[in-house]
Amino acid sequence: MPEFFVIATPIGNLQDISFRALEVLKRADFILCEDTRVSQKLLNHFEIRKPLISYHQHSKLAKIESIIELLNNGKNIALISDAGTPGISDPGNKLIQEITQALGERVSIIPIPGPSALATIASVAGISMDKFLFLGFPPQKKGRNKFFKEVIDSKYPVILYESPYRIIKSLKQLQELDIEIEAIVGRELTKKFETIYRGRIDKVIEKIEKDKIKGEFVVIVKRNGKEK
Repeated sequence: MPEFFVIATPIGNLQDISFRALEVLKRADFILCEDTRVSQKLLNHFEIRKPLISYHQHSKLAKIESIIELLNNGKNIALISDAGTPGISDPGNKLIQEITQALGERVSIIPIPGPSALATIASVAGISMDKFLFLGFPPQKKGRNKFFKEVIDSKYPVILYESPYRIIKSLKQLQELDIEIEAIVGRELTKKFETIYRGRIDKVIEKIEKDKIKGEFVVIVKRNGKEK
């Protein structure tokens, strides 16, 4: 039976990859990559030489059908994203849905767990994370106000992702809705210049603006006075 592996890869520090992930990548027939140029650096570092296939959120149906055909022919395929765990604000779930619909029990879908910015920031939050809401990336244009209102109204901590190009804009939109909210913001997690900012949102914004705004950001928002 062919196997389809969903493999978590480092979000920054290459040493965070698991032995199991490396073993599976070495024995896969093909590796699906969000960006082959990014993934090639990781694979070169660990001296893994495998055929790469580009697969991302804009891949057309023909690409999905070709992947299903490879599995149907008995090939084992590994899916990785640029960083972190596929399917969590990264490509993966649509493809898995199509594979399971087409092949059913004739293929094994196997998760290979590992790094995730979501779990990384939650582990050092310093607040109760028994329950939380994950909302991924805010909309870039339409629906931003509705998105941030949902963040503010949540009775549980909210985790979201943001790019360096919009992090200040997003934090300020949250500040406009409630200046008392607290934020825990991780920048460049697991990398050399990893920084974690904590405090009331206006103070966090001040700290980030003083630093070099680069790398991906992950944010936890906690509204004071609500059950956590």
